[in-house]
Amino acid sequence: MVDYYGYVKALHLIFVITWFAGLFYMPRLFIYLIEAQSKPVLEKEILSKQFKLMARRLWYIITWPSAVLAVFFALVLLYLMPGWLAQTWMLIKLIFVVLLIGYHLKTHQMYRQFQANTFNYSANAMRFWNEGATLLLFAIVFLAVLKSSFHWIFGVIGLVGLAVLLVLGIRLYKKYRIKNRHS
Repeated sequence: MVDYYGYVKALHLIFVITWFAGLFYMPRLFIYLIEAQSKPVLEKEILSKQFKLMARRLWYIITWPSAVLAVFFALVLLYLMPGWLAQTWMLIKLIFVVLLIGYHLKTHQMYRQFQANTFNYSANAMRFWNEGATLLLFAIVFLAVLKSSFHWIFGVIGLVGLAVLLVLGIRLYKKYRIKNRHS
């Protein structure tokens, strides 16, 4: 009899990685698109068209299919290992997965707005948004790898610490951009 667990887990991990790749790059494309709006008209049109094309391809060819396949293979894993649903680490991980799906759906909403030339967000807001996927990735991976040996208080402290570092990094980068714009 074939042991499908390893194959299913490998496929799940591959599609989680490609899903996150799309979630990391999409807000970066949003930043480029937002910043293109302040360029001279011809440059704005060319850049906007190119960034929208890149976003459409990334979103519909990589990110959405990866999200669907990652979730599908996760469900297959849970079918193969139903005992996981009785473990606290898995229930907490699933809460973060639901947050990840919510993050994905909100990013989809932003994608549709940007495709329609509706710019309700600043480039800096998109830099902060981009870090949401980072926080979710850390939480999900640490829970999946450390399972029950991972005390929740260390996880909370770690996530808060990471969030603080990311915010500081974004603020420092903003100061750097402003300083270099005026020099």
